[in-house]
Amino acid sequence: MRPPAPRTPADPGADPVLVLGAGPVGQTAALLLARRGVPVQLLDGRPERDAVGSKAICQQRDVLDVWDWLGAGGLVEEGVTWDTARTFYREHELFSVHLADPGASPLPPFVNVSQSRTEEVLDERLAAAGVRTRWNHRVTGIAQDARGVTVECDTPGGPVLLRGSHALSCLGAHGGVVRDALGLSFDGTTFEDRFLICDIRADLPGWERERRFYFDPAWNPGRQVLIHPCPDSVYRIDWQVPADFDLEAEESDGRLDARIRQIIGDTPYEIVWHSVYRFHTRVVERMREGRVLLLGDNAHLVAPFGARGLNSGVQDAENAAWKLAYVLAGWAGEDLLESYHAERHAAARENAEVTGATMRFLVPHGDEEHSTRVGVLERALTDDSARALVDSGRLAEPFWYTESSLTTPCPERPFGGRPPRGATPSPCPGVILPDAPVAVPGAAERIRPLLREGLTLLLGAAPAGLDPASFLDGARSAAQEATRAPVTALYLDGIDTTGALAAALAPEPGQVWLVRPDAHVAAVVHGADHGAVRAAVRTCLGLAEAKALAPPAGTARPERSAPTA
Repeated sequence: MRPPAPRTPADPGADPVLVLGAGPVGQTAALLLARRGVPVQLLDGRPERDAVGSKAICQQRDVLDVWDWLGAGGLVEEGVTWDTARTFYREHELFSVHLADPGASPLPPFVNVSQSRTEEVLDERLAAAGVRTRWNHRVTGIAQDARGVTVECDTPGGPVLLRGSHALSCLGAHGGVVRDALGLSFDGTTFEDRFLICDIRADLPGWERERRFYFDPAWNPGRQVLIHPCPDSVYRIDWQVPADFDLEAEESDGRLDARIRQIIGDTPYEIVWHSVYRFHTRVVERMREGRVLLLGDNAHLVAPFGARGLNSGVQDAENAAWKLAYVLAGWAGEDLLESYHAERHAAARENAEVTGATMRFLVPHGDEEHSTRVGVLERALTDDSARALVDSGRLAEPFWYTESSLTTPCPERPFGGRPPRGATPSPCPGVILPDAPVAVPGAAERIRPLLREGLTLLLGAAPAGLDPASFLDGARSAAQEATRAPVTALYLDGIDTTGALAAALAPEPGQVWLVRPDAHVAAVVHGADHGAVRAAVRTCLGLAEAKALAPPAGTARPERSAPTA
């Protein structure tokens, strides 16, 4: 598919949206807004791009899908693809997880590519979209009124005031200036143990396409090691180390070399980059305050086991961008922005719970937690049921908006709760739609890019006795009566070239699946009930008079299950 061309803003004279911070989350947010014709300015306090180390390396399929829509799909070919996660206890493999795809996406489950390269590619897309990054603009203050926001920046030429309609704060973990200006707390915990990260270049046959996690290996007793493959024969190795670990001392006396040799033996290697981190779990109290939205690490910090940091930040960007674009186009009211906080704050809390549970298993506190962990690992050597209790990190996945005010529940398609690790939930309202090949004249060759163009109605077969063309026109007209936003209506059996999408959705005759621009299912309703279609569309856009359809009496909506490893 050819990279999309940026659209001309509907009102070039309008105040731009100010995106604060030009890391991958800010870059993605700026590109998504520009792609939808929203004027945008991207600011960063650094003098220029500083490409240092691998940083966030593990990008999940649905994030790759966003970048592909923005013309950065080449990252998939550049990166190292993998679909198997192996977990070991000492020298024994406990289990491996093969990551499933409910549809037929051409994108791999995960690609490992350095954050530095990701930023370079996204910079190229920003230049192509005509979005200029204002370097040397360090944010020092932010204020807002009924008509917009004012951001104060410190620059080499002195203080600068910039005006925007809204601000997306993507300033990262150290962007407290925005949180403080808005009076937002950033509570959480800090883990005492530290983690040593080394990027090494070496030839390690058989390790190129899988993630490896080791509990208590002989070469890091009592702690953990995580190994990820990266492009150009580079491997990212994370060691859990004591709180008093001294990297400089280990380098000078040869212990760092010995640490690496314990893993790779006599294989020649070079260190590309290394660093030591202490990880935090923190979630800001609100992710939207008036015209300011907080995204990525500026809003939430989690431990890296499960790759839920950058992946979640990109999902913040997609959620914020389509909603802000719809508000600025007049297709929805400001209330839609409040759903950004509700949906993404819930996602942040869940990520904190999931990664917090992982860290408690990795770094047990007290004798009881330590004994529990050792007991689970020992039992898992021979007991399949115990292996489900081994927490080496639940890998990143899209958040399911099943409890969102924008989601219309469907009694016939209830959310079945959190699936086993490596699996995905059955499609239903709130869940992201599986990707699959489609054939639509003049459109993309798979369903996801098509969905981003507006609201989409996917229809099952017309009910018996109804003319198919009339049924489709009626459902589309009902949706269009509820909104001025673009609406596309398509019969599934007319576009599904492989049958993968129909197999995943299994639509009943007369059923209509309403899908949001971020590919999440908003509702499953009967297309002949035009009132239900209109209500679902208005609910999806957060319009005040829209009411979610209640299940029939006696039908309980399933509760969201607690996070598991």
